[in-house]
Amino acid sequence: MTDTATAPASPRTGWKALDLDTRLLGMIGAFIVIAVAFDIASGGRFITPRNLFNLTIQTASVAIMATGMVFIIVTRHIDLSVGSVLATCSAVMAMTQTAIMPDMLGFGLGHPLTPWVAIAFGIVAGAVIGGFHGYLVGYLAIPAFIVTLGGLLVWRNVAWYLTNGQTIGPLDPTFQKFGGINGTLGVTGSWILGLAAAAVAIWALWGARRSKIAHDFPVKPVWAEVAVMAIVTGGILGFVALLNAYQVPSRVLQRRFDAQGLTMPEGYTEGYGVPISIVLLIAVAIVMTVIAGRTRFGRYIFATGGNPDAAELSGIDTKMLTVKIFALMGVLCAISAVVASARLTNHSNDIGILDELRVIAAAVIGGTALKGGIGTIHGAIIGALIMQSLQSGMAMVGVDAPLQNIVVGSVLVLAVWIDIIYRKRTGARD
Repeated sequence: MTDTATAPASPRTGWKALDLDTRLLGMIGAFIVIAVAFDIASGGRFITPRNLFNLTIQTASVAIMATGMVFIIVTRHIDLSVGSVLATCSAVMAMTQTAIMPDMLGFGLGHPLTPWVAIAFGIVAGAVIGGFHGYLVGYLAIPAFIVTLGGLLVWRNVAWYLTNGQTIGPLDPTFQKFGGINGTLGVTGSWILGLAAAAVAIWALWGARRSKIAHDFPVKPVWAEVAVMAIVTGGILGFVALLNAYQVPSRVLQRRFDAQGLTMPEGYTEGYGVPISIVLLIAVAIVMTVIAGRTRFGRYIFATGGNPDAAELSGIDTKMLTVKIFALMGVLCAISAVVASARLTNHSNDIGILDELRVIAAAVIGGTALKGGIGTIHGAIIGALIMQSLQSGMAMVGVDAPLQNIVVGSVLVLAVWIDIIYRKRTGARD
């Protein structure tokens, strides 16, 4: 591969020429250490296709909200209500499917419109709740900590009243497909997605290189760029291969063939593939990354987080920006509610409990600075994966629930301390 224009060569040589994100490598390394440690402790049960498949679908809901929490924390706010907002959105969607649509429109479970109308209602509810929080914070100058602490109590109990404290289910079959195991792409669809994602990643990396060349910025050597592309491609296709390796139990396949009046061929197997919830997470991650790096809204978010006073003096409407950020957080809570309730196949009163801790911890572990101005979407997603790995691993080896929470809380404090040390040593702004 050749470049059509010359650019300053990278002064680094060897592996340093790859110019990899050391923080990202550290988080990936931490996940690998956690996975290996729990695999040894559990007798080889942690690093298996089945467990890693379950780990991904358990991570999706928190990871989706963590991408929004990055924007909240970057602008020097906090949202303690995300788990309760998720519960309210879940209750709205469950009641829409089981009561509102059948009674008012005559559409019951299984009707083609049922899941989509329910999801639309949930997203609107999340946006309104989030926007209301943002109004209280931005225009009435009530600290976000207080507003969302109140929201934690209010919306959890609003969800209880919406359902009269009852578990609502089962939910619509199509709706349940967003939960993970009830809805996957299958082996062929997963490979198509993986190859498409790899192609897009290569195109994006090479496009970024050409953009740097066009603006006379230094770039990596071509071999280093190709090596990074190979690493990314290998990671994507390896992830797909891992999920495809998880086989559908033979009894489940037998029931499918019996329902269709067919005979299952002897020795027939089928892989689950990539869950639809993960496809949804990937879509959210792409959209949030584009917003953060390629839109005026994203630039305003990071500018406001870096220096709120300067941002306001430069003409940014920080009050309306706050409303938009919290409304976006509410929408992401609703999307997470779809994933969480679909995975459970019902709405329950305890859905989303302690998600506040998990979401904030995921964002902070992923490198989002509590003092604002710094944060990445991919970091928050990996942070969510690390948090879920800790909890799943401890549950697998028989650690009591109270001790699990002690460990998670300690990891959060440790992550902030390591972040402070990292920023001091690298000269990053605190």
